[in-house]
Amino acid sequence: MTSKGKEHVTANAQVGHADWNERLELAQEMIPLIHQLHRTNNVVTTIYGRVLSGVTDIDIMKAHRYARRIANRELSTAETLPILKELCDMNLGTASIDLGRLASGYAESNSTSLRNYLEQELVDLVGAAVDKECTDVVLYGFGRIGRLLARILIAREAAYGGVRLRAIVVRKKGDGDIFKRASLLRRDSVHGAFNGTIGVDEENEVIWANGTKIQMIYANDPTDIDYTSYGIDNAVLVDNTGVWRDRKGLEQHLESKGISRVLLTAPGKGDLKNIVYGINHDTIEDSDKIISAASCTTNGITPVLKVINDRYGVVHGHVETAHSFTNDQNLIDNFHKGDRRGRAAGLNMVLTETGAAKAVSKAVPEFEGKLTGNAIRVPTPDVSMAVLNLELEKEVERDEVNDFLRNVSLHSDLRQQISYIASPEVVSSDFVGSTHAGIVDGLATIASGKHLVLYVWYDNEFGYSNQVIRIVEEIAGARPRVFPTRVDATEL
Repeated sequence: MTSKGKEHVTANAQVGHADWNERLELAQEMIPLIHQLHRTNNVVTTIYGRVLSGVTDIDIMKAHRYARRIANRELSTAETLPILKELCDMNLGTASIDLGRLASGYAESNSTSLRNYLEQELVDLVGAAVDKECTDVVLYGFGRIGRLLARILIAREAAYGGVRLRAIVVRKKGDGDIFKRASLLRRDSVHGAFNGTIGVDEENEVIWANGTKIQMIYANDPTDIDYTSYGIDNAVLVDNTGVWRDRKGLEQHLESKGISRVLLTAPGKGDLKNIVYGINHDTIEDSDKIISAASCTTNGITPVLKVINDRYGVVHGHVETAHSFTNDQNLIDNFHKGDRRGRAAGLNMVLTETGAAKAVSKAVPEFEGKLTGNAIRVPTPDVSMAVLNLELEKEVERDEVNDFLRNVSLHSDLRQQISYIASPEVVSSDFVGSTHAGIVDGLATIASGKHLVLYVWYDNEFGYSNQVIRIVEEIAGARPRVFPTRVDATEL
């Protein structure tokens, strides 16, 4: 594209911003190109992390509008459509490609040719292999996290291949159990309806979800199951029951035929590695047959704490979380083995403990002995907030810290973990469905000398579940590459 052509794209973007119908027509033109790129090259396109898969023209418009929260301006379909057309004409391998970041990068570049710019940004992807081989995944347990993991796995299989949900293991609760399990997968009071179709084959104890065959396995003991009898082998098992949290208990899964790795969706005890994806996932070795995905709060705060420590140095800190109630609490006052948790969850703020502050040091050893923490369970069903009250080695200014964290969320290798927002109107429900581990609320930042207070939102269900799936894909060797490439947060 010539310099004149580049100016034309910018001009169209300005016209498109004023003319809804014109922008909508361009969005409609994008839909078949998005499908073509996915079908032919196994490439999934996004707009600043918002996946353009199975979308309508309105969904595309909303994704472009969302870009203003990230890039401080609304993105136009007149900017992304030419990029999408070029991508369809390039020989690309399996990847996730962010059209929003490519559009912004091209606008800021000195390149006069869009094709040349894309070939430079995607040099490692041009001519790469298209890979759709799948690793089997088993969910052991089917509670709040288990059902969200199922939803994400089904969507990821359709998007990339790589990992495939094959079975769900539960204890049978009575007649009609499989229909109730399917209904809970289909309908969710917090996260809405399942995006697709669900059917039940009661005779064979199978749930069909968007064409994915999911075997329901009823068992009381993990060692009683032979997964190979269901055609499942060399599978990654995700234990989301919380019943066992140490190596001895979780090793029972490895005694079952067909299971090769175990991932726990809770803080691991003893010598188990607690992994926060994006922070220490590179420490996972082939010999690590059992690992932990830590907790939702640990995932929510660790990436932010890591980048702040790398840049400014953390001397000491206190983490206070306002955490949505969980299924562990009581609906009305009743006996509970935990202190205070017996009181009605929907009526009270409940002060309780959290191990998240100490758990940070398992992922980032530099924090050993530096953090304390408490939690307040609050009467909301999902989305929590962590307040990071930090004493730093260096003096800081509010705007500089916010600019740094915003750049990290945009350009760094942690941009899938850390998001940033600066809106005076957002509340907790606005973050339901966030795929990020945590979202920094820039308007709430407080800085005075060496004292810094950060407010971090996190969807303790869906955001955490996405972190879990990233680990599943990592140990399965199926983690899709993300383009354009990112820089280390320490370089920003």
